[in-house]
Amino acid sequence: MEFTAIDYTIFALLLVLSSAIGLFYALSGDRQRTVQEFLLANRAMGFLPVALSLLATFQSAVAILGVPAEIYRFGTQYWFLGCSYLLGLLIPAHIFIPVFYRLRITSTYEYLELRFNKTVRILGTLLPLPVTGFDLWSAVLTMGLVCTLYTTLGGLKAVIWTD
Repeated sequence: MEFTAIDYTIFALLLVLSSAIGLFYALSGDRQRTVQEFLLANRAMGFLPVALSLLATFQSAVAILGVPAEIYRFGTQYWFLGCSYLLGLLIPAHIFIPVFYRLRITSTYEYLELRFNKTVRILGTLLPLPVTGFDLWSAVLTMGLVCTLYTTLGGLKAVIWTD
């Protein structure tokens, strides 16, 4: 199974939107002038965008692609599992966020590399690629350029709003 024209269109629109968010934060009066502003959004982001960004970070391709298929096949009772995520995230939030803060790391992938090794971090990136039908290096180059663009232009604020 590979992407259709509609899938590629949606994917391209998401890349354009991500770039636009970075451009917005670069051109707005709220430019990042210090390392703390760039990497940590000056520690001034509100609860909701940070929480939603963390939620997006913890989601996997299996959850995003598999859950709709499960609901379609077996009915809406599977939706209750999704509701339990809210409760299930409260405990990890009280455990992981203090650890991330203490270690001064900015992503779960960074933690995986610290905890295990770089191979685990890379595998988390490469395993979903066969589903898309994209050439590995084309995908790496395209995503790398877009992510570098919006991150360089907009800093962590752009990353949080892009998530």
